[in-house]
Amino acid sequence: MTAAGVLLAAGLAVGSPVHAADEELIVNGGFEDGLQGWFANNGNAADGATLTLTDDASTGAQAVRVTDRTTTGSGPMQDLSGKLQAGETYTVTARVKYDDPASPATKQFFITMHYGGGSYTNLGTTTPARGEWGSINATFTIPADQNASTARIFVETPWTQDPQSAPDVHLMDFTVDDVSLVGSAPPPPASKTIEVVGKLPGDHNPLIGHKFGADGYGFAHDGRVYMYMTNDTQGYAPDPVTGVSRQINYGDINQITLISTTDMVNWVDHGEIPVAGPNGVAPYTGNSWAPGMASNVVDGEEKFFLYYANGGGSSNVIVGDSPFGPWSNERTSPLITSATPGAAGVSWLFDPAPLVDDDGRSYLYFGGGPASTAFPPAERYNNPKNLRVIELGDDMVSTQGTAAVVDAPVAFEAAQVFKRGDTYYLSYSSHFGGNDFGGNQTPLPGYPGGGQIGYMMSDDPMSWPKETYAGVMFPNQSQFFGAGTGGNNHQSVFEYEGKFYFTYHAPTLNKRITGDTTQGYRSPHIQELTFREDGTVNQVVGTYAGAEQVRDFDPYRTFEAETLGWSKGIATAKIADGSSEFGETAPNLAVTDIDDGDWTALSSVAFGDEGARSVTVGVKPLQDGGRIDVRAGGADGEILGTIPVDGPLGEWTQLTAELDAAVGTHDVFFTYAGPEGDLFELDSWSFEQAGAAPALDVTAVASVRCVAGKAAVTVQVVNEDEVPVAVRLDSDFASKSFAAVAPGASVAHTFTTRQGSVPDGEVTAAATATVDGEAVAADLRVPYSARSCQ
Repeated sequence: MTAAGVLLAAGLAVGSPVHAADEELIVNGGFEDGLQGWFANNGNAADGATLTLTDDASTGAQAVRVTDRTTTGSGPMQDLSGKLQAGETYTVTARVKYDDPASPATKQFFITMHYGGGSYTNLGTTTPARGEWGSINATFTIPADQNASTARIFVETPWTQDPQSAPDVHLMDFTVDDVSLVGSAPPPPASKTIEVVGKLPGDHNPLIGHKFGADGYGFAHDGRVYMYMTNDTQGYAPDPVTGVSRQINYGDINQITLISTTDMVNWVDHGEIPVAGPNGVAPYTGNSWAPGMASNVVDGEEKFFLYYANGGGSSNVIVGDSPFGPWSNERTSPLITSATPGAAGVSWLFDPAPLVDDDGRSYLYFGGGPASTAFPPAERYNNPKNLRVIELGDDMVSTQGTAAVVDAPVAFEAAQVFKRGDTYYLSYSSHFGGNDFGGNQTPLPGYPGGGQIGYMMSDDPMSWPKETYAGVMFPNQSQFFGAGTGGNNHQSVFEYEGKFYFTYHAPTLNKRITGDTTQGYRSPHIQELTFREDGTVNQVVGTYAGAEQVRDFDPYRTFEAETLGWSKGIATAKIADGSSEFGETAPNLAVTDIDDGDWTALSSVAFGDEGARSVTVGVKPLQDGGRIDVRAGGADGEILGTIPVDGPLGEWTQLTAELDAAVGTHDVFFTYAGPEGDLFELDSWSFEQAGAAPALDVTAVASVRCVAGKAAVTVQVVNEDEVPVAVRLDSDFASKSFAAVAPGASVAHTFTTRQGSVPDGEVTAAATATVDGEAVAADLRVPYSARSCQ
């Protein structure tokens, strides 16, 4: 329900408040940068409006015109989440005008804050005459007990039950200009950067040492292993003095973390997928826990399906074009709810885990939590019947039929199924007893103890009677990692290159940060899973050593700097451009928060007998005086080469250094040195093999602009090499050649398409030069984006 047409108790007063550190918190409040930062209020399903720019401005050249309103709350909105703090006082101003002659002679307008859910507060009001600008000017204090982590401000007219009954009175068009919100922004959050060495060199567990991740779901596809995880890092907030975080709050988590590897030791950080919450792919869900991943062919096209728990109350799915996305939402409500046939009575409708069978049929396993009180106490403990399996529709985003009971002994949560030969294996996490499971009961002989991973074996993916129980797959992780690492677990099993692997989590990184008393922040681990002759599994032993590296790392290519075998003191963050290794549609991260003494490392890098003669880094210098040493064997190992990090501050550049003695196979450490403060950011690495033909340092970009209603494609080529280069540009429209582009110079050419619009395309740039008497060539594919000029 939108805000009522009365001012709520918001501490309103006209005047100039005193702020500790006043700043403007609205972006583009005068609309001089178009609609940047603004959108039509979408807080309720019924809300809707069209925003357009108008030159009928209060000040400046532009304002925003609001038309096609469907509710009284339908007006221009801006997201202020993260910019406000409870207990602080702010000043809000805005100018509003309406001019519909069929509307009343005067009309009240509000500027309103939506704090999420049903929490709305009117901040200020004005009642202008028709055709005249009205001014909102008010101060307000956010109540100390108000959760301001979500905050969106918008302009509206007074709420009424049925605005469509009199649209000229309640839904008139109006114009807004000069919106301002001045006050004290929250202090910057404490750094989440993990300064300790969380993954020790030589160890392969935990998989990463610079962030957390729980409920890891392993997914092997096209020669690569992907790990989807609950983003425990989202709520991590270490105290700036003690370094100890608050306890984990699962309610904060609405993102999924993704990493991947081809060797089981060096993992690429692909960042976080915004799944749930107001800015998520599926905003009708609030949380994203315990992901599950599958791919299948739907309507002749392979798609990727990321399932997740929306808290304990439901489960959902989003759809990707690749394991990286981009992700889309094909539903308007969660996939699994209490209304799902066969799901009634299941306490926790979460932990969705998909299985796509050899025949193309697919299934989803889910459920957990307290047993039904209708069962006798002993049954509640030993056979709580709280897990389910249901068949998925051919589209993978719907269910069909009725969910069947999985009668897993001492079951708690985390059901997951894999297939080996003709046998299906279902693993799950066992409960810890207590009143939810019948009180003080005695487990049946052979049944799992508290917090263990049990498993079952069946020849039917829909049939799991208690007789299919086969034993314990994995004891509680505290048995292996000691004090502070216990609790429930969440696992998966996947096959990669003929071997099976078992994933689980443990707060081992949290333990290295704060000691035996951890705060619940979990980290991903992997062990190899092996089988006896009768098909039962050999119980998994958790180790820091982890899984063996399956192949040496190939350095002779461009790869992401956020590929990490081990690290110290760094963080990662998304950057705007696509990935140089995985393509333009894949997320791209940079290594950030690099200080003197920090380092990153790769395990078992194969330079070969001829070795590497140079290394090139994509780097953004943040201050002068930074340096990168490339070392063999350790953070204090032999220096193979040094890269002085110079160049324009704040701009991405490519820097190259010659290498000595970079032969054979080594762990390679990149160590960072320089003055105090952040030194630089890193995007990519590449090594050049000794004996390889020299490469040309030539770059090119393409863009599309409109000229007289027609699209024109402009290509710019920059010669960053030390020799002149000849360049030939070939497009779908024409070709252009440049006989010689001098070192450090650039050339540009515009291709006239004579078309009103162009789709996505590319121009080929062929560069040739003579280096040390040898002809060298480089072929560049230069993409450009679709554009319409009509």
